[in-house]
Amino acid sequence: MPEDNTDDTSKLDIEISVEGGDWASEDELYALASRAIHAAMSEVTDIEEGQTVSLLFTDDESIRDLNARFRDKDKPTNVLSFPGPEGSQMPGIPPHFGDIALAYETIAREAEAEGKSFEHHLTHLIVHGFLHLAGYDHIEPEEAEEMEDLERIILRGLAISDPYD
Repeated sequence: MPEDNTDDTSKLDIEISVEGGDWASEDELYALASRAIHAAMSEVTDIEEGQTVSLLFTDDESIRDLNARFRDKDKPTNVLSFPGPEGSQMPGIPPHFGDIALAYETIAREAEAEGKSFEHHLTHLIVHGFLHLAGYDHIEPEEAEEMEDLERIILRGLAISDPYD
């Protein structure tokens, strides 16, 4: 695990935690997450300096529990995003941008089924989760189109092909 999970070149501090699943090393996950988040940040400009984003790398069982508790969906999913609370900032504590949880088994199954590399699919899901934290959504067709277009731009900058092809 890196000594310091922050990146001085960014307005956003990145923290990671590995709880379950057959993930790569924490150093590798941090590097991948940092690259994905910084690419997404280049397209999302309204992020307050000094905020923190936390990523939880976990397994299907844990993400199923989170999905059931917070979304009333008792099944695993690939990624969940939890925006930081607004208006509850304590003095002297950096604001929390939000949390992203990722499930290893679901991501691995999807990558294999879609003929994508695991790393590219994971990068896409980190970008997707980050955009949710930044306020993007895909409930309405217009919102989905805007979010997917932004994902394509970000991923193209990372030399990753269109995930929606």
